[in-house]
Amino acid sequence: MSVKVAIIYYSSTGTNYKMAQMAAEGAKAAGAEVKVLKVPELAPEAAIASNPAWKAHVEETKDVPTVTPGDLEWADAFIFSSPSRFGTVAAQMKQFLDTTGGLWAQGKLANKVVSAMSSAGNAHGGQEQTILSIYTSMYHWGAIVAAPGYTDPVTFAAGGNPYGTSVTVDQNGNMVEDVAAAVKHQAKRTVQVADWVKKGLQ
Repeated sequence: MSVKVAIIYYSSTGTNYKMAQMAAEGAKAAGAEVKVLKVPELAPEAAIASNPAWKAHVEETKDVPTVTPGDLEWADAFIFSSPSRFGTVAAQMKQFLDTTGGLWAQGKLANKVVSAMSSAGNAHGGQEQTILSIYTSMYHWGAIVAAPGYTDPVTFAAGGNPYGTSVTVDQNGNMVEDVAAAVKHQAKRTVQVADWVKKGLQ
């Protein structure tokens, strides 16, 4: 049976959505069954409407499914992607993680394999800490973290973040580093580790 991967992201203007799409491509290339899912938006409509790029992205991704508890049960592995907000995850991602207590209490999140990605407006804008904050929640789940480390040279070309791929976004919303290869490698590694775990549990 193929590994089932849920790629769960929050994106206001599109960066983490694009990274989620890259991850989906890498996971599918590794033979996984993939779902790309967004977390619920919490911002008021007035705030979204005040930012043309945000408003356009919401419209662009209106057909992307919103993650549910059932998706968490379904998946063998997760890849999370969130922008950094003051050195931690966006409120939308945190609120979603806070809704997982029921599944956690039932032990249904244990032994899932997880990896994480992030973005920020400058190279030292909290990407690493944001990824690590996601992993902190995963430790409570009893999940197994599959960080990319330095398992492939593409990590260096993308900025060298061993915790998970991260990208800097300029004032025009463009990614500064070319992270596509690193994201795809991270996704393939996540699938590989999840396959080992899945076979080990059978």
